[in-house]
This record gives sequence, C-alpha cells and structure tokens, in this order.
Amino acid sequence: MAENTGPSEVPAEQKVEAVGVPSPVQLVRTLHLMQDQIAVGSTEAHVAQRGLLGILDDRFMNLEPETWQSGKNVQAAISFVLSGGNPSILRKLLGLGASVIAESDRPLVEGALAYVEGREDAAQSVLASVDPRSLPPMLGAQLALAQSALIVRKDAAKSDELLDFVRLQAPGTLLEEAALRRQVFIASQTGKMEKFQSLATDYLRRYRHSIYAGNFRQRLASALTRIDFGKEASRFDGFVAMMSELEPEARRDLYLLASRSSIEQGFTKSAQMLADKARELAGTDQESRARAKLYRAASLITSPQSIDGAVNELRSIDRSNLTASDVSLLDSALAMADQIRRVPDVQSRVATPAKPEVTKVAAEAPVSASAPAQGLEQLQALSKARDALRRVDKLIKN
Repeated sequence: MAENTGPSEVPAEQKVEAVGVPSPVQLVRTLHLMQDQIAVGSTEAHVAQRGLLGILDDRFMNLEPETWQSGKNVQAAISFVLSGGNPSILRKLLGLGASVIAESDRPLVEGALAYVEGREDAAQSVLASVDPRSLPPMLGAQLALAQSALIVRKDAAKSDELLDFVRLQAPGTLLEEAALRRQVFIASQTGKMEKFQSLATDYLRRYRHSIYAGNFRQRLASALTRIDFGKEASRFDGFVAMMSELEPEARRDLYLLASRSSIEQGFTKSAQMLADKARELAGTDQESRARAKLYRAASLITSPQSIDGAVNELRSIDRSNLTASDVSLLDSALAMADQIRRVPDVQSRVATPAKPEVTKVAAEAPVSASAPAQGLEQLQALSKARDALRRVDKLIKN
C-alpha cells in the first residue's frame, strides 16, 4: 500500500488508525458503551465516566487538524460533546474554518455548542433546520433529544414526538432511558394518562436500576399528584399494577413520596390512598410506618368527621422516626387542626354554609411560632378550598 498509494490518498481516519491512535468514532463508541452501563445501574461505570471524559477531552483536543476533514470525525466530536464532553473541541473546529468543516456540518456544530452552553434561543434557531433522520442513528437520537428539550415548553406534542424517535433510534441505551424519563413527565402534564402509565411501566421494567432512577421516581411522584384517584379508582388500580414492577421496598418509598406530594398539592383523597398502600408495605420499618401514619392523618384533618381521630393519630407519632421536613409537616398539621377547632359551631356551619367563615378564620388565625410557614401555608390552602368543610369531597376532585 505504501508503494502504490500516496499519503494524500489515504482517508484521515485510516491515517489515525495506522499510527495506533483510536479515531474519534472509536473514542465516542467507548464512551457510549460505558454510558449504556450507567443506564442499567452500574455505579462503577458512573464513577469511571468522569475519568474517561477527561481522557477523551485531551485525546480530541490533541488530534491533528487533518483528522477533522472527515465528516464522520466531525460528527463524532459533536456526539462526544452532546454526551458530556468538553465543548472546547467544537470551538476548535469552528476556528479551523471552512477548510476543515464542511458547510453542511456547520449548523450542527454551532447548534450543539449553543445547546451545551445553555444558549437555548440560539440553539433552537440553528438546530430546528437539522433533520435528525438525516444523521447516523446515535447522533440523530442525540440531536432529537436536544431538540425535544428546547421546545418542550412551547410545543409539548412535538417534543413528545421527538422522544418517540429517540427511543426507536437508540433502544437499550442511556438515550432511551433519558427519553423515557422525559416522556413520562410530558404525558402527565398533557393529560395522556394511558401513555403515562405505559411509559412508566416500561421504565420500571427496564431501567429501575438506572443511576438516574431517583430522578424518574421524583417525576413519577409529581405526576401522580395530577391524577384524581378519589374520582377514578380504576386509575389507582392501574397505578398499583404498574408499581408491582418494583421491589416492595422501592414501591413503599414511592408510595410515601407520592403521598407527601399529594398533600402539598391538595389531593387529600389521593394522599390517603397512597399512604394506606405504603403502610401495607412498611412492615417493621418504624420510619416508614411513621411517615405513612403522618401523611394519612394530615390528609384527614380538614374533614369534620375525621379531624378528632386524625389529631390523635398525629399526636401519637414518634417524632424521632421523622425527618426534619416531616416534623415540620406534623407541626403544621396540628396547628391547622387547632385553628379549625377554634371555629365555633363547626357542625352548624357545615349544615348551613351561607358564609364560609372557616376559610376566613383559618387564614386570619395567629400561627404558632413552632409551625413552619411553608407547611402551614400548604395546609391552610387545603382548609380554604373546602368552603367551611361541608364540600370537602367535592372540591378535592377539582
């Protein structure tokens, strides 16, 4: 080959491989393989990723300028940066000018750089013209994931469509894991409950051990507060079936997280149902039992029929089994219950709700210094929403 082919005729990526230096394509493939291990729960891969990114940063920056005359290598650099690599390599490529970067690659380089630097308007303006279907599968999936994030607040439907594309292009990868996490959030916000349940079940079956599963569970708990389980019990049954994909301990923790979130959002019936499920799974875990007891009792204090029992439950909780934030909620619930009980003739007001003065009293009553302001404000909101407690169940469903 040396005798019959001049140096100028050898492709850039072949020259790199000839001297034993991995090509940009090979370097990125190594990074992606490690990140796919993160998606299935490898903590070792997660720890090692930072070191690998540092090594690859140096490798990319020290490659010869002629390396970038290959479009595949330029795309590898873009993929590297979208995978968490140092964006300096893209600035270097742009500085090399048109003699190195093809005009067709420039929008993708500029857009990717703007995206990772947080210049959303510039990134959206440039990347909107790039069709992810025109790129290799992995890079196309990365681009679609970025495009989805850029437009989710303006066009949730289009963002969701792009995430569908990501999952089709990159199954079993960290990209698919990220797309699923984001889609669950979009589905819940847009009211697509069937898709929400389907995607969440898929995630729990395949990626529940992901390093980022904690983020998913936070989103899932937040999404659950938008569902009126008190109105549609069938949805709760479907949610319980979905949760069966998790181990009992993880299931219990998510029930608790969702119950707490439901209290903060004012869905007290949902909070009660979720707390009951958590209590079933608490077993001998005293902290979990205390939390389930707290959330259930806190969800019942605005009902005249259950306030006495709820207060007794709250007072019987061992505070040593609660976190600081849950102790704050406990104090707030007791303070709110005390305010409600101060209203004279509550039952008569419930029977003749001409003037919902409970709301006024709850809002104007002095707050104990021991009751944290944030938790009390949340519980006051629940009381105000009940219109003198007579229409508790009806307003919970709104």
